Amino acid sequence: MGSQDILNLASRRSLFYPSAAIYSDSLAGFWDFGPYGATIRRKIIDVWRKQFVQKEGFFEIYGAQILPEPVFKASGHLDNFNDPIVQCKKCHSFFRADKIIAEKTGKNVPESLDVKELSEMITKHKIACKKCKATQFDDVKTFNMMMKLEIGAHGGKPAYLRPETCQTIFLNFQRLYKTMRTPLPMGIAQAGASFRNEISPRNTLLIERELGQMEIEVFFDADKINEVEQFDEVKNYKLNLLRLGKKVEAVSCADAVKKKIVSGKLVAYYLARVQQHWERYGIAVKDMRFRELDNDEKAFYAKETWDFEVKSDLGWIELIACNYRTDYDLKGHGKQSKQDLSVNEEGKKILPHVFEISAGIDRTLFVTLEHAFKKEKKGDDERSYLKLPGKIAPYFVAVYPLVKKDGLKEKAQEVARNLRGMDFDVFFDEKGSVGKRYARMDEIGVPFAVTIDYDTMKDGSVTLRERDSMQQNRVKIEDLPKTLWDRYMDC
Repeated sequence: MGSQDILNLASRRSLFYPSAAIYSDSLAGFWDFGPYGATIRRKIIDVWRKQFVQKEGFFEIYGAQILPEPVFKASGHLDNFNDPIVQCKKCHSFFRADKIIAEKTGKNVPESLDVKELSEMITKHKIACKKCKATQFDDVKTFNMMMKLEIGAHGGKPAYLRPETCQTIFLNFQRLYKTMRTPLPMGIAQAGASFRNEISPRNTLLIERELGQMEIEVFFDADKINEVEQFDEVKNYKLNLLRLGKKVEAVSCADAVKKKIVSGKLVAYYLARVQQHWERYGIAVKDMRFRELDNDEKAFYAKETWDFEVKSDLGWIELIACNYRTDYDLKGHGKQSKQDLSVNEEGKKILPHVFEISAGIDRTLFVTLEHAFKKEKKGDDERSYLKLPGKIAPYFVAVYPLVKKDGLKEKAQEVARNLRGMDFDVFFDEKGSVGKRYARMDEIGVPFAVTIDYDTMKDGSVTLRERDSMQQNRVKIEDLPKTLWDRYMDC
């Protein structure tokens, strides 16, 4: 199913919607998340946190969203965090130059092309304005995407909203290395908001001005990139790699290292963990790939980049940038701050290298919803539902009384309270027919529903309905927690 189905569902069930929508002059690229959407989004982060922070033994921080100007001088963002922008001479609309060229030609346009080359391409391909259809543009210019503000009563201190969550991690590294008493390799993670003044936000959650990121920076000794204790766990696991000038091929982690497709075992190991993890969101491996970026496409700080992409109705969507950043960041911040950010590891002074796993939260949410959306027809009946894994569904179980009289409502409320007390996410609904209640919960991805009926009052059993198969079974109330827990652990 397609992205339009998700937009319709998002609007109908308030999963997500434009921020400040009641105002006609609200800003593009900012989104609010309703109760169901916010819960799914939070659980996407929770599952990531469990797999990467808890199981990998990483540390999670929460850093400031506003940082002083020198941080971004050191990081290179003030000089390099630019997009090429072009303005229509007739209607004065702005566009990202490389994107309108790519849309017209159907070819990828390297970000490294200079403004003169882009201007020549716009003329050569007779690019038309997307709004007024004119074909006259000003020369392409560069536009820095940082969001600037001033701090203090007199506005004397320039600062910026962070364009990525990782800079705080780099600033925290040496402190955490000393206080957390963990040798290299050491992973530091952070989930939160970043801000980019995008020229033309589009495709809802895919190109935003305020975006959610789940970032991990793994600090390691470059001389020990092939010393990874857990590598045997993934050595035979196959990665879907799209290498330069080649087709997607499944390559084992061991072969990726042996053939020098990646820089070392540490890179292969974390690529494997990424691919395995995004399966937990219900995305099939056949719809995933790691696309190798060439020198024209890589970020200014990257030695090696693999973009993790997922197939969508809108094409291949980049969800994660996997960058080998070398010692670029610690070296830059050390020089700018005049601090030595090296550490002593086994008597050796090291300025660690960094491997980055920078994932988009909102992009992951959108693509996960698209892959989960199902439509099916049985006879004259048609239904749509979200086949979400139980661990990221907004609720794990809904509880209904068949009717609101004869004590059924009170009994259903008691069952719901008991399940909530056992840490299940429970939605209670008493309005409408049971069939319509099933349909509402199916549509937002709730895996199970419990119905209290007249037989419940006689024998203490309830109807347990499963979302995907719509099968119904009778279960004793006292057996319900264990039954649901077993199902939760399986999903």
